[in-house]
Amino acid sequence: MGLLHAVCVLAFFPAFFSWWGLAAFAGMWWIAGGLGVTLGFHRLLTHRSFQTPKWLEYVLTVFAVLSWQGSPRRWVGTHRLHHAASDQPEDPHSPRDGFGWSHILWILYTEHPGLDPRGAALDLARDPVHRVIERLWVVPQLLAAVGLYFFGGWPAVVWGIAVRTVLLYHATWFVNSAAHSWGYRNFATADGSRNNWWVALISMGEGWHNNHHAQQRSAAHGMRWFEVDLTYVTILLLKWTGLARHVVTPKRPSAHRPGLSDLMELGQPARTAN
Repeated sequence: MGLLHAVCVLAFFPAFFSWWGLAAFAGMWWIAGGLGVTLGFHRLLTHRSFQTPKWLEYVLTVFAVLSWQGSPRRWVGTHRLHHAASDQPEDPHSPRDGFGWSHILWILYTEHPGLDPRGAALDLARDPVHRVIERLWVVPQLLAAVGLYFFGGWPAVVWGIAVRTVLLYHATWFVNSAAHSWGYRNFATADGSRNNWWVALISMGEGWHNNHHAQQRSAAHGMRWFEVDLTYVTILLLKWTGLARHVVTPKRPSAHRPGLSDLMELGQPARTAN
């Protein structure tokens, strides 16, 4: 992570800027962040907010590992543990332990004693294709770097790999930190989750975080007319084309009482706090 941040400095030098590089940044941001992390890792694999054909699930998972935010089981399992004990001592990244901790420092430490995030994603371990992606998760990013070099030279590599990966890191981390610190609440959840418009903007809808914590399996995070959620729009487009089914829609606030039963319905639930 430190090396990628250092490489980003090259983006300030004219020799490492080109319109092809900027195009690589935009395209890779949408592929790795919008389709990969937000749609694939989070709403599909972690919460099963909708279903897709298996081939598309695998494609979205490969897109997600382009983010270099860890292997699928580690990412999905960590997020399930976060929901199982949100803003409690067993939460892997609560800002109640400090804003800096929730944003980045938690990544630099080993897991909470006795809590293995991979153990909270055993459904992925049972799938042979996901097991292959789990072992080779660093490879797609390296192949993408080679491809971008032939697409647009070093500017495409600097912008499409380093700048894109680093900014996507922070967009994801702000969901853990800023969206548990600043914003408004539509639901009286037991944690400190907030709806934060600018986090929603940079994370394609993930910043409507209080809504998400209240109804964790809902495919829609934006639940009021002004809460724009581009990822949910993508899910609706997939549904229209027949590539998404069993899309979980939001419940009326008066008919919903948030609880851990919302976490997953996978046959192997994440570990909950005692």
